[in-house]
Amino acid sequence: MTNMLIKGLVATAVLTALTGCGSDNDNNEVETPVATTCAEAGAECKTFTVLHTNDNHGRFWENSDGEYGMAARKALIDQIRAEVSSNGGETLVLSGGDINTGVPESDLQDALPDFIGMNEIAYDAMAVGNHEFDNPLAVLDSQRSVANFPMLAANIYKADGTRYFDAYKIFDVNGLRVAVIGLTTEDTAKIGNPEYISDITFTDPTTEAAKVIAEIKDAGTADIIFAATHMGHYADGENGSNAPGDVTLARALTEGDLSAIIGGHSQNPVCMEPDTNAYADFEPGDDCAPDMQNGTYIMQAHEWGKYVGRADFEYFNGELQLASYQLIPVNLKKTVTDADGNETEEFVADEITPDADLEELLSYYQERGQGQLDEVIATTDALLDGERANVRNMQTNLGRLIAEAQRTKVGADIGVMNSGGVRASIEAGDITYRDVLTVQPFGNTVTLMTMTGAEVTEYLNTVASFQRGAGAYAQITGVKMTVDCTAQTVAISEINGKDYSATDSYSFTVPSFNAAGGDGYPVLDPIQTGYVDAEVLYTFFQEKASIVAADYAPVGDIVYENSDSTLGCTITAN
Repeated sequence: MTNMLIKGLVATAVLTALTGCGSDNDNNEVETPVATTCAEAGAECKTFTVLHTNDNHGRFWENSDGEYGMAARKALIDQIRAEVSSNGGETLVLSGGDINTGVPESDLQDALPDFIGMNEIAYDAMAVGNHEFDNPLAVLDSQRSVANFPMLAANIYKADGTRYFDAYKIFDVNGLRVAVIGLTTEDTAKIGNPEYISDITFTDPTTEAAKVIAEIKDAGTADIIFAATHMGHYADGENGSNAPGDVTLARALTEGDLSAIIGGHSQNPVCMEPDTNAYADFEPGDDCAPDMQNGTYIMQAHEWGKYVGRADFEYFNGELQLASYQLIPVNLKKTVTDADGNETEEFVADEITPDADLEELLSYYQERGQGQLDEVIATTDALLDGERANVRNMQTNLGRLIAEAQRTKVGADIGVMNSGGVRASIEAGDITYRDVLTVQPFGNTVTLMTMTGAEVTEYLNTVASFQRGAGAYAQITGVKMTVDCTAQTVAISEINGKDYSATDSYSFTVPSFNAAGGDGYPVLDPIQTGYVDAEVLYTFFQEKASIVAADYAPVGDIVYENSDSTLGCTITAN
């Protein structure tokens, strides 16, 4: 018998005796006090732990600094499982989705190593993410057949009106029936590839959640209801241009119906300032308090397997209590500077020795993926110019090709690409994925913003007027305009081949770095598509197969006036 259980029974016995002495019950029946702690509840208290990750995005292998990676993740999860089991509890492992897209070694193998890694870690279920639809449905179906765990989504329907995935799954966790509902962001319909999702409908997650919860409650098949979601966490429900996320979901449901949301999509650590709707200033290794909205705990573990979220729950008196919560760093490091100014990298927490068997298994896929980086994906008939001295000073064929690739990926009207994000040229001849990574090494994502014509004008007043020679200088496609470099204004005549209107709505892409204000760009609140820039460029080349460099050459659609140069804004100070 554990010390906790012994203490709980003793406390219960003492309280029972004291209550019995003061009872006014005519039948002299002893009233059993209501337990207020797990210890008091004793054997009636069921304990279990939920471990969670989200937005894996191809990170089955550790990075160049030895951080995260599935082998280390498995070692950590196995350790926690053993600890929880020794204390009489059980463990449930969930993913908030987006296993696909982000690392070439994974992308080239359709995330097979990632799903194999999840099998070895023994995930119990995952929410379906929007990036599960980045490939043809045959690939998704193949991944589904590989997975030894259910992929859940209550709000994704096929053309025949049936759900594409199971809406929920019920697990027996330490004697408790725990239902896990899957939900996916509605934005998938906007940012997904129409070629793959044209016959699929993404319905309102809140409506579907209420429907499924009612079904589960009517059937009496669960003691607790959780949701594994890929919808995003936005503080205080302020989702901006994104579809509503987890906070909105929790607030829309009847309080008490949904005990916890294990989320993904926004790729942020959900750690809140106590008793507020504001994010805490979280750093790896810090304490973390999950969000609580309308009686629902909301959790998210940043991205890439950098952390394993650990939620220790207690269930007694028919109620769920969160005993403790933490985001555990998976071999994350920090830079430490000594008294002499020398910098070294140190682990934020105790180093985790990767699971040797899984590391060996995944090494095969890592090496195989590395070999595939040199496979030819396309050819170009002439130089694609990304030379620093050129791309930062004028519109070039490669700068415009990248902007065009990002624009067409999500069906936007305009593509905006900062020249500082173009790091090399591609010589005439064969193009490999390694060339793509040399051109775009930063791993920025493509964001999508919708504005009125008047608002687009205001935005481009700033962006199109950046001085030549700086990384901020913008490569722009999809718009015809005249830029007055002295006044820092633009006059737009056409957008995406149609006459400009100040009141019509237009969409444009811009790298996440710039959407956040990088290079002095206006700060935006766009849809985070999650598409990584290099992967977008790779896909563009792969689909085109043969590139005619002249097709992306400047064609006079942007005219610069009141400038010392016709190639961009150059204002010489007097």
